Amino acid sequence: MSHGAERVWSVTEHLDSILGQLAPLEAIELQLLDAQGCVLVEDVTVPVALPPFDNSSMDGYAVRVADTRAVSPEHPAVLEVVGDIAAGSGEPPTVGPGQAARIMTGAPLPPGAEAVVPVEWTDGGTGGGPATTMTAHSLDPAPAGGEVRVHRGPSLGQYIRTRGSDVAAGELALAAGTVLGPPQIALLAAVGRASVTVRPRPRVVVVSTGSELVQPGDTLGPGRIHDSNSFALTAAARAAGAIAYRVGAVVDEVETLRATIEDQLVRADIIVTTGGVSVGAYDVVKEALSSLGGAMYGADGQVGGDNGHVEFRKLAMQPGKPQGFGRIGPARIPLLALPGNPVSAYVSFELFVRPAIRTLMGVGPVHRDVVRAACVAAIDSSPEGRRQFLRGRYDPASRSVTPVGGAGSHLVAALANADALIVVPEEVTSLEAGADVDVIVLD
Repeated sequence: MSHGAERVWSVTEHLDSILGQLAPLEAIELQLLDAQGCVLVEDVTVPVALPPFDNSSMDGYAVRVADTRAVSPEHPAVLEVVGDIAAGSGEPPTVGPGQAARIMTGAPLPPGAEAVVPVEWTDGGTGGGPATTMTAHSLDPAPAGGEVRVHRGPSLGQYIRTRGSDVAAGELALAAGTVLGPPQIALLAAVGRASVTVRPRPRVVVVSTGSELVQPGDTLGPGRIHDSNSFALTAAARAAGAIAYRVGAVVDEVETLRATIEDQLVRADIIVTTGGVSVGAYDVVKEALSSLGGAMYGADGQVGGDNGHVEFRKLAMQPGKPQGFGRIGPARIPLLALPGNPVSAYVSFELFVRPAIRTLMGVGPVHRDVVRAACVAAIDSSPEGRRQFLRGRYDPASRSVTPVGGAGSHLVAALANADALIVVPEEVTSLEAGADVDVIVLD
């Protein structure tokens, strides 16, 4: 492989060059809902036990086990109701021999009680047959001093949520490195945390380039196509865990593109462009990015110059041969320039942008899972010296993968029906049906 102006980079070299210049974002403190999707950077311990007190898991009656041990529908226990206990009650009455206290789900267990009898096992305190339901209103007819007939007795501790049965005080609730989803947010709230220290979700700005691009919903003119790349890449960035912003398609004008990117630097942790990275006469991305402020980093990670720019490279891969990467602006924001063909752009995102997002988040796995699978169909031709990525559908049950569509980098419909990438190594030009291949699982 040459190392001059015509150097061709391998996929691994290009990815290592990108990730070698990135580090996780600085941690910040966020309110709980703002921290959703972020990575926790602190261990969170439980200050008080959950639940913090013994409480009922049923609507019914808190009783002593001895008073209900030998009951039956024919011979119910008749217990004095000494009071009502609703959720949030502060001072429940004491339950003595021959007594019971009506209790609602979540209410604290009263002193003296050893179990809870579901209301369905009683007459509901009405003096009649077995009850079927119990609501806040059903508590009203039987005031303290009334009676309840219990037709079936509970075991010791039955239908009681004991203090600390979820987590005990001092236990580890969530470890650093946890990605905060809804259940984790719920646990943090339950243990009394209003805010947490996290690595923020990276802000990704996606810019499509090309004078031929039209906003979806607008009428197509001659030679025009709808902009799909910016939508695909913005959605992919969000799926990877980022906060993603889509910028409308920018026309092929150097000053317009440069100004657009400079305007986005203030809200970006990564900028992704798509289109204009090959050798066409109207590929203005190279020119526009060649003089943005900041510093450009080369393959060795050293600062290249005061007027930093993005380095454009040829990669030994298909699709996605032309790629660009650099650090731009005063804050040296990473910029990844991807090809404009839809499949090339998406494959490039999966291989290079998604790992960059995960690296900034400080969360693993950085890379997609790679599995070995049998390729159902033969692959007749793969370019020698290039790593080819074909779309496919992966069947985990049979450990097989079926190619979807052809090798064309414009086949959006085939991409939409794929959930994996079939990897054909650089030295392989064809594969027989049933041959084992590496498969990058996308979904």
